[in-house]
Amino acid sequence: MPCPVPQGRRAGRGGRTMTDGTRSERTHDDIPSGRTAVVIGGGLAGITAALALADAGVRVTLLEGRPRLGGLAFSFQRGDLTVDNGQHVYLRCCTAYRWFLDRIEGAELAPLQDRLDVPVLDLAKPEGRRLGRLRRDPLPVPLHLGRSLAAYPHLSLAERAKVGRAALALKGLDLADPSLDAQDFGSWLAAHGQSARAVEALWDLVGVATLNAVVGDASLGLAAMVFKTGLLSDPGAADIGWAHVPLGELHDRLARKALDSAGVRTEVRTRVTSVSTNENGSWNVQVPGETLTADAVVLAVAQREAHDLLPAGALDAPENLLDIGTAPILNVHVVYDRTVLTKPFFAALGTPVQWVFDRTHASGLREGQYLALSQSAAQDEIDAPVAELRERYLPELERLLPGARGAEVKDFFVTRERTATFAPTPGVGRLRPGARTKAPGLYLAGAWTATGWPATMESAVRSGVSAADAVLGTLGRPRPRHLFEFEEAA
Repeated sequence: MPCPVPQGRRAGRGGRTMTDGTRSERTHDDIPSGRTAVVIGGGLAGITAALALADAGVRVTLLEGRPRLGGLAFSFQRGDLTVDNGQHVYLRCCTAYRWFLDRIEGAELAPLQDRLDVPVLDLAKPEGRRLGRLRRDPLPVPLHLGRSLAAYPHLSLAERAKVGRAALALKGLDLADPSLDAQDFGSWLAAHGQSARAVEALWDLVGVATLNAVVGDASLGLAAMVFKTGLLSDPGAADIGWAHVPLGELHDRLARKALDSAGVRTEVRTRVTSVSTNENGSWNVQVPGETLTADAVVLAVAQREAHDLLPAGALDAPENLLDIGTAPILNVHVVYDRTVLTKPFFAALGTPVQWVFDRTHASGLREGQYLALSQSAAQDEIDAPVAELRERYLPELERLLPGARGAEVKDFFVTRERTATFAPTPGVGRLRPGARTKAPGLYLAGAWTATGWPATMESAVRSGVSAADAVLGTLGRPRPRHLFEFEEAA
């Protein structure tokens, strides 16, 4: 029998607190057998799994150790600013994440570009000649990028021709070929005539932001998946979308509203200490002061936490989870006293700066401008002192943005995600488990599981769908048709 919910946590669907302070307990005994689940982890994977299961009629409890939902895509307050921990974007080809936005009624708050258009500034060139663009035309693949590539000023004519040939070779790769996982993308590019400049100005420009690794450290399989799906599948696949509100508005407030409407009991500040099975095949999930019993459990936490919670025998090689490396992302936040950037974002070459986004409106800033620099694959800088980062990045922004040269810096701070993503290194594919474990009723979710995608919001949502699908199959519940609409759109 479940114990009472500890003091300070709302009862949710598991019970009801009466007006006189007494508690009316409701256990799983009055719920039809085969229809209860506990989802551990309130990131995008866990939220997705919980919503999908609840939509199929399963009674779900969602447990999250943090005081909020959203995992590693969240917001916090800094004075009057609402700050995202880092800049997160998605592409039109991210059909699962787009389904998620629709499901929580947040799609209008994170719109897509009408058409791919990425300004790229190259500091190695004289002022007035630094701007290039990567954009698409309304033409079939691969002609949709032909004019942009032909006019891209950051590569020579010969380099552009070789990029085109490499792209066609990449398009011909079979993503189902397991040998791609063992190769590194950098070596493949070199073998296909790509110069160091081409890598810097194109392949790493896109790859570092999507893979969180430079080409030499990235699995060819994952890199091929990114470029084939994003740039070589559909003309609009790479159109960029991002939240025009704080991420917490989407991944916490709206997600929690959707969960409540679906009947999910959501408990935050609730750390799971153990997961174990009963003789009758049900599962016990232990949290301080309470034991939850359910027919199925979804572990939607980071790989190391999942390893620590897995019961013996659940995976053939649980140590593989510990061998999945992590990669950091550093975010530099600068508030100026005036507008210094007139574009919503840009990418940069010839400078440590990678991508810069205008977060003024989303943060609630009323005067001046707030820029966020997203620095992926930041192993060399993730632990650098703030003063050192300020000394490094403010002059770079002045070089990139003439308007910043006379502007006053009102605030400068950094956010660090040391384990922002799993590292997409060669060989990582064989380490990533699927949703099912060898323990009946126990399932895995998370961007690090075997979704075929790198560590993105898309991968997280897809993993939640896969876990929910596996649970429903075991419990004999029908799949909600709307849940899998994104597969048809992919």
